Amino acid sequence: MKRGLTLIRGGGDLASGVALRLHRAGLQVVITEIAQPLAVRRTVAFAEAVYSGQVNIEGVTGRLAQAAEIPELLRGDEVPLLIDPDAKILNIDSKQWLAVVDARLTKRPPMPLPTRVPLHIGLGPGFRAPADADAVVETQRGHALGRVIWDGSASSDTSQPEGDLRRVLRAPAEGVFKSRASIGQHFELGEIIAAVDDQVIAAPFAGVLRGLLKPGIAASKGMKVGDLDPRDDPSLCFLVSDKALAVGGGVLEAILSKPEIRARLW
Repeated sequence: MKRGLTLIRGGGDLASGVALRLHRAGLQVVITEIAQPLAVRRTVAFAEAVYSGQVNIEGVTGRLAQAAEIPELLRGDEVPLLIDPDAKILNIDSKQWLAVVDARLTKRPPMPLPTRVPLHIGLGPGFRAPADADAVVETQRGHALGRVIWDGSASSDTSQPEGDLRRVLRAPAEGVFKSRASIGQHFELGEIIAAVDDQVIAAPFAGVLRGLLKPGIAASKGMKVGDLDPRDDPSLCFLVSDKALAVGGGVLEAILSKPEIRARLW
């Protein structure tokens, strides 16, 4: 493989599905995150490495790193993760970057990148191609999921979770998020899962805890802090979702559709 890196901004579950698909296809991937990630599906989010130092997702290791450690980790077939919310790493040997994938899901137009890259891909609402990014990948479930858009934008944000709205657990008030629960743990209807200060969050139905915000983080009222899965299958909590893999497939298509990028890869 020739020299060239793909930067993924964001290490949440959707971004991590993209990273996993690109990594398995032979691309070299680096992830950037904020100092205190808010990922909920932490068992399948490379962002968890910010807290634990390293994380393993379906056999692929992501490791918290400094810029100087990137080459060694890539040689070891690992995914480096940097705390770099402004993607300043792009300014270091800028010619090594093939593509930037903005997977932060902020759902608003992004600030310009610190340097020009051959391909800039945005995921979901907030991006319009080619104004905000060279390409946009659809993230909303449906017939268009994972499709690459070269002229236009992804579907508008509905502000509603997919499926049963009750599955998304939200902070009842502003305060410190607390929980002794574990992802993959079963809860019956009404059992207490977590609390924000002294206000509890109870299970709205019987199911398995698929995601949980890192305890100790300050939560705002209405913020997503958990995900309860009525399918009640703990094994699903440790697998990247079909949605994330579909979006990852769209990103891979966008990258490989560029002959000038293919020429630098193989």
